[in-house]
Amino acid sequence: MVTPDASVLASVARSSHDIIGLERLGIAIVGGGLETSKSLGEQLMAHDEVADVRPEFWMFAIQGPPWQDSASTTWGIEATRAAGTGHDGNGIKVAVLDTGIDRSHPDFNHSAMITETFVEGETVDDVQGHGTHCAGTICGRPSSANVPRYGVAPGVILHVGKVLNNHGAGREGDIIAGMIWAMERGCEIISMSLGRGTMPNEPFDPLYESIAQDALDQGILIVAAAGNDSDRRWNYVAPVGAPANSPSIMAVAAIGADGGVASFSCGAVGTGQVDISAPGVGIFSAFAGVQTYKKLMGTSMACPHVAGLAALHAASAPQLRGQALWDHLVQNAVGLGGIPRDIGAGLAVI
Repeated sequence: MVTPDASVLASVARSSHDIIGLERLGIAIVGGGLETSKSLGEQLMAHDEVADVRPEFWMFAIQGPPWQDSASTTWGIEATRAAGTGHDGNGIKVAVLDTGIDRSHPDFNHSAMITETFVEGETVDDVQGHGTHCAGTICGRPSSANVPRYGVAPGVILHVGKVLNNHGAGREGDIIAGMIWAMERGCEIISMSLGRGTMPNEPFDPLYESIAQDALDQGILIVAAAGNDSDRRWNYVAPVGAPANSPSIMAVAAIGADGGVASFSCGAVGTGQVDISAPGVGIFSAFAGVQTYKKLMGTSMACPHVAGLAALHAASAPQLRGQALWDHLVQNAVGLGGIPRDIGAGLAVI
């Protein structure tokens, strides 16, 4: 972009076949390739009448809170920019370790699905609804009649490990078995919307840390819900729960559509820390049984947003695996004005 006087503008116009003249303002926008523009810029700067020469920049719509659901997308998809990418997570293996999945739900018919149950005496079928909701946020069908897009990465290869029983509780042995299964299946991302509360300054469990370190070494990212034990209405912030408090597991906090941390979301109190945040209040997704869809809240809803976003990033570049994928998510997070104790690096986006 140049700001010369009228005589110089005329000179440029005669030497260029691709020019938009803004003579009234003394501005000319000159087309052409990078080398052409560089050469022309050098010529123009030789004129005393030229005040400035610079590249022309692209501008983008600035979209921030408050977000809201629309007929086409949920506010979570809008906030994380998941709909604006050319990738859908195609080919990336993502495991969701939870209460199973409603395999009859129509919004999972579009993708491949591998399932396994680790709960004795129960099939992988989800009767509780939590696992179906989390899986939906990761990869629910991109669009259907009268239903907004709510799945972040609809192209992933979904691996469902039932590690929580039909009441929504699970033994550690079953959860660890599910983690090992997902790793052995070659899942690049493991999503765990589960955990237990911890005490301030309670050390992380070396068992989970050992598994998570091994996962990162293998190019696998584990993300987990930070926990819902806080009550900020009374200025109480609970520490990040286990296993999310393990340093090598990405702990995900929840934010609301106003961009603020959710009142229930656990924070960095003592040893555990929040690494990143994602939408976790009023989250529309698939649900088990006749209800089909439901809005839920919790860091459990934030965690699969990050898992889906990780899949989108991983699909965009084969080198984004394990620790590199972790670093990329953190570096691209958007600050929301909150403190790191509550939201970590900020809002996860694509």
